[in-house]
Amino acid sequence: MSETASKALGTPAAAPDAGRWKALVFIALAQLMVVLDATIVNIALPSAQQDLGISDGNRQWVVTAYALAFGGLLLFGGRIADLWGRKKAFVVGLAGFAAASALGGAATNEAMMFGARALQGVFGALLAPAALSLLAVMFTDAKERAKAFGIYGAIAGGGGAVGLILGGFLTEYLDWRWTFFVNIPFAIVAAAGAYFVIREPEGGRNRSPLDIPGVILSTLGLVALVYGFTRAESEGWSDSVTVGMFVGSAVLLLAFVLVESRVKAPLLPLRVVTERNRGGIYLSLGLAIIAMFGLFLFLTYYLQIVKGYSPVKTGFAFLPMIAGMITGSTQIGTRLMTRVAPRLLMGPGFLVAALGMLLLTQLEIGSSYAALLLPAMLLLGLGMGTAFMPAMSLATQGVEPRDSGVASAMVNTSQQVGGAIGTALLNTIAASATTSYIADHIVGATSRSQQQLVQLEGMVRGYTSAIWFAVGILVVAAAIALTFVNAGRPGSSTVTGSGADADAADDVQIPVVAH
Repeated sequence: MSETASKALGTPAAAPDAGRWKALVFIALAQLMVVLDATIVNIALPSAQQDLGISDGNRQWVVTAYALAFGGLLLFGGRIADLWGRKKAFVVGLAGFAAASALGGAATNEAMMFGARALQGVFGALLAPAALSLLAVMFTDAKERAKAFGIYGAIAGGGGAVGLILGGFLTEYLDWRWTFFVNIPFAIVAAAGAYFVIREPEGGRNRSPLDIPGVILSTLGLVALVYGFTRAESEGWSDSVTVGMFVGSAVLLLAFVLVESRVKAPLLPLRVVTERNRGGIYLSLGLAIIAMFGLFLFLTYYLQIVKGYSPVKTGFAFLPMIAGMITGSTQIGTRLMTRVAPRLLMGPGFLVAALGMLLLTQLEIGSSYAALLLPAMLLLGLGMGTAFMPAMSLATQGVEPRDSGVASAMVNTSQQVGGAIGTALLNTIAASATTSYIADHIVGATSRSQQQLVQLEGMVRGYTSAIWFAVGILVVAAAIALTFVNAGRPGSSTVTGSGADADAADDVQIPVVAH
């Protein structure tokens, strides 16, 4: 915090943590592990399914068990981080994630695999909000915060693509079990580093009693929502259980909001989400993730099934997107964040990504990687990297330290729920377009090769139909970012105070002078 801000509150300026940059290395490593785990297992899934004898009907639970536990428990995990302290929650989350990964790698049947994935989700829900909130309370200077969140944003955006490369290598050259075992060294290094390096600011804990009704309602509501979308993907939107899940989720989450507005110590203080900037960020970030998650899936299938790429080659094909994200986040975002308002990075960032998506609507069976996919991926990466970085920073900026865990959990919740919605919604659109294309064209195909060609053309037509929707979703995300997010540049905005002034600064917006 700057001296100007401290004097405004009558408190001495808190000296920045000397080990904050070392801490960032271990926080980034943990975040990379959690993010890549979302995609690394997808590459290994066919091999794991065969080895463990998992039926086609049950294989989705390898992904769903993780998503349900992670998405459902994030708010609870964020509140635990505020209650225990972020460092303790971070280290416990890492240890648990490593143990669950070891269990998954050693799985001998489907029940053991599903249990391990659910446990990974449980500990991931504790670890992810703790990681982001640690950054929020350790980096309070505007320029340093921009750099730290630039690195974090690049990892949050590009980690999924790293998972595709790593998953391809491990599955092709070692064994699918290594997609689980690889988490163990990540977790040990990150936990050991965090234990010795991280010094959490004093007084930032939220020691108020746990809101048990809020925990139950939010967990059940989010689990029902994520499961509803996951089931819609496999069983259809009109399936009675799918509809029941959506109705149940709406009732539970509405009850949760009513409870939170009345209890003395809410799980999610409504001030965290009703603040205009944060509300706009959660919404635009969730929409952007909806567009991105479906795309990862389509491009993976397009490259492997239509183009015949190996898992490793598919992973490397995503490298331009990772390069774009790192450049957008650490170069464009970080350099401009202290000079322009966040919405002027987020809005154009989402629009550049939408332009990349627009190129992908031109996909055909014979499309050239260099002429079409490469520029599209670069634009997607640049746009998302530029937009993610200020979004991650602003989502936890100006939040009291005692609320930083739950504010961070909301960022992760919008990503998890967005991922579930994106996969289900875009997959359904693609499958419907593919089915109707094949039905219209298969009659004229007489030979086996012609029928295969129609099926491939139908598949690509399905992808491009869904990608058009993704373009629209990104344009809406840009519009929300430009209209809702009205914070000025960080030099005149708010920064999380140190723990000592948490209570004094209750809901106070502190003007900070940029250094």
